[in-house]
Amino acid sequence: MKILTQNGFSLMEMLMTMSLIGILTMVAIPSVNGILKNERLTTQINSLLAHLQFARSEALLRHKQVVVCASKDAATCSGNWSDGWIVFFDNDESADVSDGDALLQAHAKLSGDNVMNNTGGTTIIYDSRGFTPNSASTFSVCDDRGASKGKSITISTTGRVRSGGDVTC
Repeated sequence: MKILTQNGFSLMEMLMTMSLIGILTMVAIPSVNGILKNERLTTQINSLLAHLQFARSEALLRHKQVVVCASKDAATCSGNWSDGWIVFFDNDESADVSDGDALLQAHAKLSGDNVMNNTGGTTIIYDSRGFTPNSASTFSVCDDRGASKGKSITISTTGRVRSGGDVTC
């Protein structure tokens, strides 16, 4: 006597499986999108935080003024913070890129149509002591979700940079 074994799925089993996969995908995609946006915000604010800390440490190390400013062309102080920013030694202490100044770092435009704002304008100046006497401010990075989904950084007049966490956009 020969025993018959079944291989494969019936049409009904296949339809049920495909329906279940479709439902799970529809539930999971919005969650993944939110996670990606949160990670993008965190990465962008951490990048600015690293550049600000680098600028302060270079000002202290070299005993020279270091400037972080908004830059849309990665060479001059122009545009707004969403366009990107540069870090440079400001040898002539003009608070703008000129002959004799050395560009240290640059960051490109923010991705994902995110927006960065600063309450202190478009220039942060670290003096030779690492202080920012005229540049105390708060940065915020926001995306298209708005309401309390943004991230922030605060710079004190002593040059200390700290992450402020979530902010309302």
